[in-house]
Amino acid sequence: MSKHNIKRTLRVSKYIIYKETLVDYKEHFWSFIGAFVGIGLIAFLQSKFLIDQENILLIGSFGASSVLIYGEIQSPLAQPRNLIGGHMISAFIGVTMFKLFPDMMWFTASLAVALSIVLMQVTKTMHPPGGATALIAVIGTEKVKALGYLYVIAPVFIGVIILLLVALIFNNITSHRRYPSKKITKTKFFKKLSKSY
Repeated sequence: MSKHNIKRTLRVSKYIIYKETLVDYKEHFWSFIGAFVGIGLIAFLQSKFLIDQENILLIGSFGASSVLIYGEIQSPLAQPRNLIGGHMISAFIGVTMFKLFPDMMWFTASLAVALSIVLMQVTKTMHPPGGATALIAVIGTEKVKALGYLYVIAPVFIGVIILLLVALIFNNITSHRRYPSKKITKTKFFKKLSKSY
């Protein structure tokens, strides 16, 4: 192996294995606070008002959404349209697939996730945790399955709105964080709206 190839291999492996990132402690702090309050609020409501139920209000996909909307706030996948649309579409698809094919778990789970992905792509509401929301509707506990289309409202819609409200508050407290991102908010609608005031 020539000296040139060795240097190139080292450069490539250094980039792949280790890429130095800047540490912004303020960013970490606000990500922590947002996720803690968002998930904590849903968990508190679950433990206070639905203590006899299983974790019906707090579902696993909310943890993944928290990573995006509090930790990667500039990502297109973290924007409010994607957060709400991705979860709602996926929840509806998951419940529908379970109602159509309740006895074919392997098929129902696969179809629910696959259809959710396609519909999120078509509607431009791609939010990866939505795939988990669809899957939970199919493979969740009997209490989750018994909710039927109520699953779309509670836990999904209520939980997503709580996460979004917390994100809108904590991601906009400081001047160095902005949510939704500038790219999203500077649309023609918002420009016209701001000129009218």
